[in-house]
Amino acid sequence: MSPLVAIYLLWFVWVVTWIAASLWANPTIKRAGLGRKILYRVAVLAGYVFLFGFDSNGYDMRHRFWDVPKNTFGWAMVAAVAIGFAFCWWARLHIGKLWSSSVTRKSSHRVIDTGPYALVRHPIYTGITLAALATAAVHGTPGSFFGAALMMGGWYVKARLEERFLREELGPEAYDSYARRVPMLVPFLHWRS
Repeated sequence: MSPLVAIYLLWFVWVVTWIAASLWANPTIKRAGLGRKILYRVAVLAGYVFLFGFDSNGYDMRHRFWDVPKNTFGWAMVAAVAIGFAFCWWARLHIGKLWSSSVTRKSSHRVIDTGPYALVRHPIYTGITLAALATAAVHGTPGSFFGAALMMGGWYVKARLEERFLREELGPEAYDSYARRVPMLVPFLHWRS
């Protein structure tokens, strides 16, 4: 098995289990408006297309930055994808029934600031970003890196939207003290947001 096949299997398992787990959540009390969701959804979807499927008449494959055979680097990227998805699942299990695939307020909603949420405010997006960057590194093509960048941009936009929504719904005092203590997406890298 090649590193790329192993990475595709990890993505497949993650997507299937993530969708199955979406049934396990508290009832939604309020959702962010549809107009607010369009930008991040389009960016993330386009990112997936470029990361996994873009090859305009062979352009992307002819212009690879490098070729990753079955070597240490390729398998290190498989490990990075697995770590990214493990971080996602740790966050998903830790947040429990408050999780939602869209920007919502659930019943009994509160700020979670323990477990992976003590390291970053959006650990699920951090894990997916790590997996996308490692996947792009194995592909080694301009399109794959563009896809990873689009996904990162989409997750950043969604994270900002979630934070604005939670400040409105839970009150700025509840969320702002957490935001001052914990970085947004990159552990140990804290800047004002």
